Amino acid sequence: MKEKYCIVLGDGMADEPLAELSGLTPLEAAHTPNMDYIAREGAMGLLQTVPDGFAPGSDIANLSVLGYDPAVCYTGRGALEAASMGISLGDDDVAYRCNLVTIDNAILDDFNAGHITSEEGAQLLASLNNHLSGMVCHPGISYRNLLIVPGGQGCESTPPHDITGQPIRDYLPKGPDAERLLEAMRISTEVFATHPVNLDRIKRGKKPATSIWPWSGGKRPEMRSFQVLTGLSGGIISAVDLLNGIGTYAGMEIIKVPGATGFIDTDYQAKARYAIEALKRLDFLFIHVEAPDEAGHMGSVEEKVKAIERVDEMIGTIMKDFNGRIAVLPDHPTPIRIKTHTAEPVPFAILGKDKDDTTRFSEKEGAKGMYGLLAGTDLIHLLIS
Repeated sequence: MKEKYCIVLGDGMADEPLAELSGLTPLEAAHTPNMDYIAREGAMGLLQTVPDGFAPGSDIANLSVLGYDPAVCYTGRGALEAASMGISLGDDDVAYRCNLVTIDNAILDDFNAGHITSEEGAQLLASLNNHLSGMVCHPGISYRNLLIVPGGQGCESTPPHDITGQPIRDYLPKGPDAERLLEAMRISTEVFATHPVNLDRIKRGKKPATSIWPWSGGKRPEMRSFQVLTGLSGGIISAVDLLNGIGTYAGMEIIKVPGATGFIDTDYQAKARYAIEALKRLDFLFIHVEAPDEAGHMGSVEEKVKAIERVDEMIGTIMKDFNGRIAVLPDHPTPIRIKTHTAEPVPFAILGKDKDDTTRFSEKEGAKGMYGLLAGTDLIHLLIS
């Protein structure tokens, strides 16, 4: 019988020791019997998912984990998300990730506009499109949307989740497309100011979406299929367009799970059930859970520990019906202290291949593991070899 493989990735699970947790990291403080079993009965190491010279984004890190060298195939996050949303990019199109944000007195107050709903976002962007010329916004999930710039040349941009609470003046777009992007932002501010969606949100005590924030623009990338890369049929479960976009370009099956939200309220057990069914027909499955990263951006110790524990419960459900090799890891740290990503190596564990002396799944134990420190692109080949 052909071997089956599964990677479970808890986005942003890795962290730093926290005084609130008596010097433990959220991974160490969380009750994680299933991840600990994988570490104890398998083997661990550290993975450098973000190569030198790249910003520590989920785009770079997850490409690496799946075996794709960002230096070869990465053009920008927006282009990856466009694929997931079914948007076909022309050769001269640049796709920018386009957050709906809350800016207050020139301060980036909230990178997700109070986790605005997809329906509210779509209404705002429909109105904005009526006023834009030569560009178009495409609504996605919640605050995660796209802005397509035909004939774009790219620009220097900053992820809004990196500058929460900071003045925006030093982080506005710079470079060839900057003038067009700044104009789109200016128009959005005017359109959104009196929009019924925002007036209703304010009335209900919620943060309004005061502007768009374009960032990480890119053109259509060239990627080998996952089947060609590994010889395996592959699928992906994620509620995030970025991950599904990577899977689309990689020719993987995109498995949609009802109740998967890309936030801390996601349906972890639904993901587990769909994973079990998918592994009956696929050689490999990549399961991505965004919730720990969202909790890290929120700066919530309680929610991060809770999200990690829910990921662990999901893994336990999967393992009851899965006998192949399974790996677990974060893509990057999202420390509570700074509420954004860092590029430090992350712990990983593989069950069903080797065994070392590690005893539980954590950052410290990963550093003791037999695999040592590996490049991000090494993981997939280690798992399946």
